[in-house]
Amino acid sequence: MAELEFNPEKPPELSVAQWFNAPEPLSLEKLKGRVIVVLGFQMLCPGSLRHALPQAHRIARAFNAEEVAVMGLHVVFENHKDMTPSLLEPFLKDERVTIPIAVDAPNGSGIPKTMEAYAMQGTPTLLLFDWQGRLRRHYLGAVDDVRLGAEIMALCLEAPDAAREVSVAIEQRLAAALVDPEAHHHHDGECCGGDHDHAHDHEHGPGCDHKHG
Repeated sequence: MAELEFNPEKPPELSVAQWFNAPEPLSLEKLKGRVIVVLGFQMLCPGSLRHALPQAHRIARAFNAEEVAVMGLHVVFENHKDMTPSLLEPFLKDERVTIPIAVDAPNGSGIPKTMEAYAMQGTPTLLLFDWQGRLRRHYLGAVDDVRLGAEIMALCLEAPDAAREVSVAIEQRLAAALVDPEAHHHHDGECCGGDHDHAHDHEHGPGCDHKHG
């Protein structure tokens, strides 16, 4: 139901039970005016550990924090007793994770609140938001560094108050320049979850109709 009601122009706020590596709680609303990168991960997910978390740190190092905000969202939907916040804290220290990390709020079921609200199908999941807070990308699995950097840069080059048609034009130009991720994007057996079809669409932002990885 959450997926049917999802509006990428006005995506839901993150539901957070606890923060790590953040001097104060963050939110999509507070960070509006920057490009926002949110990595949905699990500490025991191989793809999260080997690819997504290191990539998130590369993004954080490559872009000015006043322009691009990078954070992790611990979305535990399996093996809950092995991935509690009390176990997450030493994990972050051991793995030298320094970006802000939010713990997705429990929902009284196996799927936490933000994960359900965004219809995430597994981990790692990457969400990109533009200056205006619109959701522009939603990827499941590993995303190529060059593609991701190009997409973040394109969002940075948009005017903060860009009209929808301007965003559409940039999306079309970017799509023409980059190879279709469906042609080369593979999970390599390192995704957690995603046992059902990944190929359903949201319109993830103006002019883009990207599938989940």
